[in-house]
Amino acid sequence: MANQILTWTEVSQTHKSRNGIYQSCGTLVSLLTDFGRINPCYPDFHGDSTDVIHYTGAGRRGDQKPDAANRAMLDAIRTAHAVPLFNKLGVNRWEYLGEWRVTAGDYVKDETRERMVWKFTLVRNITA
Repeated sequence: MANQILTWTEVSQTHKSRNGIYQSCGTLVSLLTDFGRINPCYPDFHGDSTDVIHYTGAGRRGDQKPDAANRAMLDAIRTAHAVPLFNKLGVNRWEYLGEWRVTAGDYVKDETRERMVWKFTLVRNITA
C-alpha cells in the first residue's frame, strides 16, 4: 500500500542494495530516493504533478556512465514495467511511494555540479 512507512529490513526484502537503482541481470527491480534532502548529489524532484518524478541516474562523481544501473533504467523505458519506489525519510524510515514506470531518459548537463547526468522521467503506475 502506497505511503506505508517501512524499516530498511522491510525495504531490503525487495531492494537488495543501498544503491538507488537496484537491477538484477539488466532488469530494473526497484528504486530509492530521498528527493535530494539527505544526499544532494541525487536531486530528484516532482514534475508538473506528484505523479511525475525527475529521477537522477547512478554515479556520484564525474560524468555518469552507461553502467548496469543506468542501462537497466533505459531498458525499463522499452519494457514499460512498473517497479516499487521507496523514499528515505530518515534513519530506518522509508515511505513506499507505489509502483512507477520509467518513461524517458535524457543525458543532460548538471550546471550546478558541472557534470553530465542521466535524468529519467518516472510516472506513477495507475492501476484501474
